[in-house]
Amino acid sequence: MVEFIGRKRELEALNSLYHKDGFQMMVLYGRRRVGKSTLLQRFIEDKKAVFYTSVRSSSQRNLKLMGDYAIEALAPEMRGVNFSSYEDFFSWIGEKAQQERIIFIIDEFPYLAEQDKSLLSVLQKFIDREWLDGNMFLILSGSSISFMEDEVLSEKSPLFGRRTSQMKLKAFNYMEAGEFVPEFSAEDKAVVYGVTGGIAKYLAMFDDRLSLDDNLKQLFFAETGYLYEEPNNLLTQEFKNVALYNAIIEAVAAGRNKISTIADLTHMDSTKVSHAAANLVATGILRKDYAITDENNKRKVQYVLADNMFRFWYQFVSAGVGMIDFGRGAIYYDNVVKKNLPNYMGSVFEDMCRYYTMYMGTSGRLACLTTKVGKWWGTNPAKKEETDIDVVGIDSISKQAVIGECKFKNEVLDKGVFEQLKARHQLIDKKYTVVQYLLFSKSGFSNWILKNAEQEHIYMVDLEQMYEPDEADFVVS
Repeated sequence: MVEFIGRKRELEALNSLYHKDGFQMMVLYGRRRVGKSTLLQRFIEDKKAVFYTSVRSSSQRNLKLMGDYAIEALAPEMRGVNFSSYEDFFSWIGEKAQQERIIFIIDEFPYLAEQDKSLLSVLQKFIDREWLDGNMFLILSGSSISFMEDEVLSEKSPLFGRRTSQMKLKAFNYMEAGEFVPEFSAEDKAVVYGVTGGIAKYLAMFDDRLSLDDNLKQLFFAETGYLYEEPNNLLTQEFKNVALYNAIIEAVAAGRNKISTIADLTHMDSTKVSHAAANLVATGILRKDYAITDENNKRKVQYVLADNMFRFWYQFVSAGVGMIDFGRGAIYYDNVVKKNLPNYMGSVFEDMCRYYTMYMGTSGRLACLTTKVGKWWGTNPAKKEETDIDVVGIDSISKQAVIGECKFKNEVLDKGVFEQLKARHQLIDKKYTVVQYLLFSKSGFSNWILKNAEQEHIYMVDLEQMYEPDEADFVVS
């Protein structure tokens, strides 16, 4: 049996609703493979529940399967009975929920609703007229984020106002992701997060009895590897014009991070690119980044690959398809990929450090409360050159800030790196006072940093500490 990891808060939220009296309705959604079904299966252990996963088939086929699942769970003596319509089925299960608490889950709800356009209105009718007086806990779950937000949660939906809770299930953070491979070193745990993005399905496929290299070769660099064709599989499930979306992702992976530059590289109309990019943001593949303290500056908006599995695939796997198909994927990994992993991990490590800053800053362990964390980039007027600050945590109440630098390198972080960071503190909006400098290093710190940390208001964090935040030896000066 696969160990269930994490999701404590999510389970608590589900159980809290379960123990409330009367009708309850939760809308649960999130990108594919993030672990929605696993969470729900864990939640319904030892509870009376009907768990139906919709299929991409006709409405009649879904009704037949749903009825069979419900009868098996609630009234096995009725095996062989078929329901003539959704109204007939909903009336029957509503009567069951009058007698006892019943969890009714429709997983992959968009598949069902897209086959029967009246289903949302039918559900509304039964909720309003019959189920509100009963003990049903209805859960509608789906992987199509746009459908769940636009057709189920929005004001235009027939179900608007009926839900009592909603939950957008997110990927695991880097700390939680590390729990899937407890025998790995901190560095290898970071790489696992860096190639999976914390997606539960991918994390569960890593075997920490094998080396990191062997795991990556088997999953990404073999024709039979689960993640070898995963981006194309996901794009095919989400979009009709896969070639369009693939081209945009390739452009972003190549460093084009604005609509205009993406359009130039792909030779597409900017309006078309903008619409497709918005869809990719909605599915969690892309992300729009804003320079913190300068969010209203529309020129400071960047599209980046939010999904680390896509980032890794388009940076390394895409270029090695020829060798992988020829059965030489392991050789390609050993000679091309492995030596470039530290460079690839640079931006991943920055994301990890920003999460850590928020984690520590919101628990009072930094020199100021961090109500918001991000990255800053722009022009340094003193040097008249483009520059950035990897980590910026701000306290919008006290108008204080912490700024940080991140190095995922096989060398200690030294005085020069700190002095560069310190020289950039004036680039942060004038209304913020920098009260602490954060230095994150995979390989530790030079003697100068260790000696002068307290005097210079430096907070040092190495990779091991990032996986043991409660035991981190932090300095607040």
